[in-house]
Amino acid sequence: MRIARFVHPTSPTAPEGVAWGVVEGPLDAPREELTVAAIAGHPFEAVARTGDRWALPDVRLLAPILPSKVVAIGKNYADHAREMGGEAPASPVIFLKPSTSVIGDGDAIRLPASSRRVDHEAELAVVIGRPAKDVPAGHALEHVLGFTAANDVTARDQQAADGQWTRGKGYDSFCPLGPWIETELDPADLRVTARVNGEARQDGRTRDLIHSVADVIAFISAVMTLLPGDVILTGTPAGVGPIVAGDTVEVTVEGVGTLRNRAINR
Repeated sequence: MRIARFVHPTSPTAPEGVAWGVVEGPLDAPREELTVAAIAGHPFEAVARTGDRWALPDVRLLAPILPSKVVAIGKNYADHAREMGGEAPASPVIFLKPSTSVIGDGDAIRLPASSRRVDHEAELAVVIGRPAKDVPAGHALEHVLGFTAANDVTARDQQAADGQWTRGKGYDSFCPLGPWIETELDPADLRVTARVNGEARQDGRTRDLIHSVADVIAFISAVMTLLPGDVILTGTPAGVGPIVAGDTVEVTVEGVGTLRNRAINR
C-alpha cells in the first residue's frame, strides 16, 4: 500500500486541505494514470477510505511524513566509505537531521550561499510505525510503517571543515522524502539510484548495506526512543556528487518510486 500526504482541491464532501491517502494504480504506471483515495485520520491506525478520490495530477504531494526526528546512518555502504577516504565503521555511525530539513516531492532544494559544494545522496528511508525502544533486531521490522526514498543532501565542504555533520546536513530543504510511503516492501535487496538531469550518478542495492535495516533500528532504539513517524536514513551507495542551481535530482528506490527535486539558490 502506498500512503501519500497531499493537498487536495475542494470536493462536495471534502473542503480544500491536507489529507492522507492511498495511491492507486500499478507501480510502473505514469503518474497521470494514478489516483489517490483519501483515508480517515492517519496511517498509524487501520486504514479506512473516506470515499473521496482525486487524480494524482490534481493534488499536490507533500512530504509523506512529518517526523519528530530524522536519524541517519553514515558510511553504511563500503564503496561509499572508500570514496569518502575511509574504512567502513564497525558499528553504525548515527547523526540527526532536523525536522525542518524535510521537504516533499517537487519541492526545491535550496542551496546555501555559504557552501561551495552541495552533494546528493540517494537513500532508502525507513518510516517508524510504532514506538521502538531497546528493540531486538529480530523484531525490529515489526515497528516499521513502511519505506520511502530520501536524499541526504549535504554541504560537503562544511561537513569536512566542521569535523561533525550537523551544519553540513541540517539546512532547511536538505532532507527530501517521498513521493509516498510503501507499507508492503522487503528492504533486504532493493535497488537505490540517483540521476541528475537524467545522468546516472548512483546505483546500489540494499543487500550491500553493512548494517541491515533491522540492525540499524535495533542499534538506534538502544540509544533513543523512536516514535511513530520518525525517519531513518539507511546510508548511501557510492557515486555521490555535486549539484548546482537548476539541476533536477531523481532518487529512485525499487518498489517505492521516484523522488524528484530541483536545486535552486537561496
